[in-house]
Amino acid sequence: MFWVLLLLLAWAVAGTACTRLCLAAVRAAAVDTRAAMAGQGRDLTLYEAAFLSGGPRRVADLTLVSMARQRRLLLAHTGWATVVDPRGRDEMERSVIGAIGPEGQSRIEPVRDAAAAADAVGTLADRLVSAGLAVPDGARSGVTAAIRRVRLAGAVVLALGAVALLTPVQSDLPAHLVALWFALPFVLTLSCLAIARIEVHPYARWASPAGQRMLGALVRHSGGEGDRRYLTSVAVRGVRAIGEPELRAAFGHREPHHQASRGQDRPPRSR
Repeated sequence: MFWVLLLLLAWAVAGTACTRLCLAAVRAAAVDTRAAMAGQGRDLTLYEAAFLSGGPRRVADLTLVSMARQRRLLLAHTGWATVVDPRGRDEMERSVIGAIGPEGQSRIEPVRDAAAAADAVGTLADRLVSAGLAVPDGARSGVTAAIRRVRLAGAVVLALGAVALLTPVQSDLPAHLVALWFALPFVLTLSCLAIARIEVHPYARWASPAGQRMLGALVRHSGGEGDRRYLTSVAVRGVRAIGEPELRAAFGHREPHHQASRGQDRPPRSR
């Protein structure tokens, strides 16, 4: 009856992994419930929508596009940013201007990276997490780790079943029935993964389900053809929503491979 011991081990591995995944999902659902209560009676700002849609880097992109639309920042198609108005109107804009540096000109890629890591974005993230609209780093990593454990458990169950079938030990039970017994914990892991893909997957991104619902409401209510609708589209969809080819090219331009090329594509300073 050596296969029975392996079967018990398979059930233990599968049951433990699936239980951890269920607990992670319950904790995420509790966050969503608090968010549904905290989010009543408020609308998302564009910065909040950008963070929930794409994280810190999306916030930096939105700020750059917004300042460029107001002609307070020049974004060249060669990948350079030039400050026109050095007075930032909020913390995000001041972070971008600070990232560009005292010369008032810098490549866009390092500006995006520095602005995304600024304290202003961190404060925004903390506020969204406290409201239950954004997924905390711990919850996001916890759900992801739990899903990985369930996948590993499924592989372990298959391995234990193979060992039970290949071990030359006399058993009164036919091999196909032994395989059927091991199929049960394996089906359990597959079922948990299938449910996780439907129910838990939304928690693995920046926005919690409550945050996603508020994003949907923001998009539905951003009517008209004005600047607000344009920036809302950039906040939700990213730089691919930019309509101007030259402005979109500015974000698609990557760092040169050699520092010697810095002076070759540097745009003239605005006066």
